[in-house]
Amino acid sequence: MGCCVSTSSRSTCSSRSNGDTISPSCLEIGFCGQKKTRRTFSDHVIALQHLPSVPNRIFTNGKSRTSCIFTQQGRKGINQDAMIVWEDFISDDAIFCGVFDGHGPHGHVVARNVRDTLPVKLLSFLHSCESKRNGSSKACFKGNSDDGDCEKECSTEDILNSVWREAFMKAYKAMDKELKSHPNLDCFCSGSTAVTIVKQGSNLFMGYIGDSRAIMGSKDSNDSMVAIQLTVDLKPDLPREAERIKRCKGRVFALQDEPEVPRVWLPFDDAPGLAMARAFGDFCLKEYGVISIPEFSHRLLTDKDQFIVLASDGVWDVLSNEEVVEIVSSAPTRSSAARMVVDSAAREWKLKYPTSKMDDCAVVCLFLDGKMESESDYEEQGFSSATIQSNYSGNPAESDDGHKSEPSLQRNFTVRSSEENESCGVIPVDVQDGTTLSVEDQNWSGLEGVTRVNSLVQLPRFSEERPNP
Repeated sequence: MGCCVSTSSRSTCSSRSNGDTISPSCLEIGFCGQKKTRRTFSDHVIALQHLPSVPNRIFTNGKSRTSCIFTQQGRKGINQDAMIVWEDFISDDAIFCGVFDGHGPHGHVVARNVRDTLPVKLLSFLHSCESKRNGSSKACFKGNSDDGDCEKECSTEDILNSVWREAFMKAYKAMDKELKSHPNLDCFCSGSTAVTIVKQGSNLFMGYIGDSRAIMGSKDSNDSMVAIQLTVDLKPDLPREAERIKRCKGRVFALQDEPEVPRVWLPFDDAPGLAMARAFGDFCLKEYGVISIPEFSHRLLTDKDQFIVLASDGVWDVLSNEEVVEIVSSAPTRSSAARMVVDSAAREWKLKYPTSKMDDCAVVCLFLDGKMESESDYEEQGFSSATIQSNYSGNPAESDDGHKSEPSLQRNFTVRSSEENESCGVIPVDVQDGTTLSVEDQNWSGLEGVTRVNSLVQLPRFSEERPNP
């Protein structure tokens, strides 16, 4: 069965028995002909503090029975990318995958919060959709009807689309609302992208915001591997996105130093410079056209479809869809595919943008035939528990001088210039598990040459009280 990798000093598990007594966190919702043992939602959704112990859920470098995931920190500071593969998500043939790219001073916290919370919210709203089904539609939705007419009616793409679209829309809306009201997380100038998919049988459901991307490797009529882009990079210069932003008084333009990167700016100041049109968080721009409403799509998979790759923009800035498909399809082992994509992206960053700060990279590779190599491949590729711990440590972060920072959130009422930002000192950040992270050396406040950062150029920081004149 799948493996469970966590930051709680547990090694990779190859079965459901990992020493914990926690039951699998999945909601047994079946679609049209799939009979499942009904359990209540509360029986399955475990409190967030127990998520690292959930079987068949991986969120650090490693592999499962169907996938491999890998992330590597760039040159901008702490790794702000997060990722997840959750097998047996709503049934034993359903898998949830996601990649989340944080930006801003607290982007790493936002991305990890979304990674942990969004799948649970999606489960909750799927449960609500099931509960609202009535009559024959409800019976068929749960897979409890043998009526042929009902089976035919409920197996249509329209039924599936309506259920999953509603669940994705509500989950994303609830996620953004929770971030806004979070007592210990400042999302005013920080946020995260999200590209999420659920594969259930031959159905693929996708919801996404921001510029992280999903592609698929598939074989054409000549049995040659081709790349199919599944999502759209929601950049501010897309006509429909730019129109909405400008209608809300936001501004869209690129800086002279990086003319290929359009950004979103406040109507009254050249800040913050967000390089995407939709995101979780970033509440300083939510009144000016930046939204968290996801794009949704549904696709029926065929035998020609081989694998799906989800990745943050640090990969797509330097590698094409075709190059990524080639790398994954030619990987010596499937468990090494995600790492090979990241390694290739790192090399391309050095070649194409030698004066730039390499972005963080996160990759999820999902193989659609559900087959992976033996567990020995895991060790051969260096996915050890030590590697995992080094990526997402549960220990308090230390600054360069070895001192642990104290948790606090600071805001000033005015927009700072780059020079002022550099003189502000340390702004410690509260992390969801109680640890703290220093952002003293993150260089959030400006562009150095061609930085290609999809975060904030300037950070307007506000507080409720203004200083006395």
